Parts: sequence; C-alpha cells; structure tokens
Amino acid sequence: MRVVSLLPSATEILFAVGAGADVVGVTFECDEPPSARRTAQIVSTSALPEGLSPAQIDAAVSAKLAAGEDIYHLDRAALVGLDASLVVTQDLCAVCAVDVSEVSAALDYLGCTAEVLTTDPHTLQDVWASVEEIGRATGHLSSAQSLARSLRARVQAVRDEVAGRPGVACLVLEWTDPPFAPGHWVPEMVEAAGGRSVLGAAGHKSVRVQWQAVTQSAPEVVVVAPCGYTLPRSRELGVELVAAGRLPADVPVWAVDANASFARPGPRLADGVEALARILHPAVGDPNPAMAARIR
Repeated sequence: MRVVSLLPSATEILFAVGAGADVVGVTFECDEPPSARRTAQIVSTSALPEGLSPAQIDAAVSAKLAAGEDIYHLDRAALVGLDASLVVTQDLCAVCAVDVSEVSAALDYLGCTAEVLTTDPHTLQDVWASVEEIGRATGHLSSAQSLARSLRARVQAVRDEVAGRPGVACLVLEWTDPPFAPGHWVPEMVEAAGGRSVLGAAGHKSVRVQWQAVTQSAPEVVVVAPCGYTLPRSRELGVELVAAGRLPADVPVWAVDANASFARPGPRLADGVEALARILHPAVGDPNPAMAARIR
C-alpha cells in the first residue's frame, strides 16, 4: 500500500498504528514523528507568507476564504508521481489542511484511482474512532483498536483521578488576536480534566469572541492554546496578552503545546487531557513541562 497523508494528525495516527512504512507523501506540517518528512515526499504547502502575526494570519485567512481561494497548495505533479493507493484527508476545517474538494478535483484531473479516506472528528470519541478507521483502511486494525482502547482508558483514568473535585472554570483560547473560544473536542477535554469550559461548546466549531466576553466569562484559569503553535510560541503570545491587560486579573494563565495535544485530532489529545488535569487541579501533580508552562 502507498499512502499519502494530507493531515498532520493522520500522519501521526498512521505511524502510531504501524502503517508508517507505507506513507509516501505528507504535508509540510507533518512533524510527528519527526522522521515523517524525511522519509516521505511533501505534497502540500501553505499559501500564506511566513512570519505573520496572529492578527495578520487571521486577516489573510479570512480574505482567502471570502475570495474562495485555497489556503494550501497541493502539488499535483508530486501526487501523481507517488502512485498512491490511499489518500487520507479531512472535511473538518478549511484552515487546517487541504480541502477535500480540492483533493477530489486533483485526483480526477490526474486520473488517479486512489481511495480517499476522509476523517471528520468533532469529539474525543470521534478521534479515537478515526484511529480505528485509519487502522482498518491500512490493514492495521488490531493495533489501531489497541491504541484506541489505551487512549480511552487514559482519559477515563483522568476522569477518575479528578472525580469529586470542584469543577474549575477554565477558558481555553484557541487563537489570541482576535480571541477564539474553543470548539470540537477541546471543551470536552476540559470537562474530562475536571473543569468547566466557560466559552465554546463541545462538538461545535471554535468561534470568534470579543475581549469583553473573555472578561465576562469569569474564568478561574486561562489556558493559551493557539492553533498551530508549539509551547514556546504559545507562551510568547500568552505573555503578550498578560502584558496588554487582555486577560482577567489575578487569574492563573498557562500556555500549552497546542500543536501537539490540543489542536490536532490525534493520539496526543490524551496527553492534553492529562496536562489540563494538572493545570486545573495542582494537587494532582505538575503538568509535563514539555507540554505546559505557567505564565502567571
């Protein structure tokens, strides 16, 4: 089998279930495992220039979406040269990866007969199910089922660990300029970790909010988790928010590795739940310092 992954989380899942040797094409964002981009050809790149601030990225993405333009470039020549038998893509978010309609159009244009597997997870259970789905499609169902069971068990273990503790009002910021309230699986992660997501709704899209709503949500903890950013950059953005007085005063503020364990629907969401439990309930222990850092 020859697999092209057009989604970083799918690449991570493919390697985690044992199908890594079959992966021949990935995106420029597929950095987990690090070997993925060394052993497979990059077939999609960003249409946005480098070095933009969060506000500039938001403006550029909004303009492209309004104009019906793509945010990612799909290298059709590379795609046809790989002779893929399976292409894994998504239909969740046009900002996250190549749109599935673009993939289908490219395959039709190239006359490629590869099967297209589209993932569309909105909840943690959807994510674990997508692990099994990708395992089934690649002939690694048994290992995928084992991985999914372990991920469900880890999240349940966190629920058991924080059971009976008061729910902590938590605000997760999925973007910082403008602010975005969390959606999809993130509010569910907060709940599993013994918290209450004060903005955003589980299973729904993340939404743009006003800073007034951030203040009025009265969080007891703020978690800065901007989509697409690792811990160092998340921390920098969180420090900027604190310095600008954007966040409620006298409230603990944390930064997390959003790329690894919050934004991408893959196995490391379980790491994110474990980190959140320790952020919201310090008595449980300290979060992995590679995953989270306290700003205030």
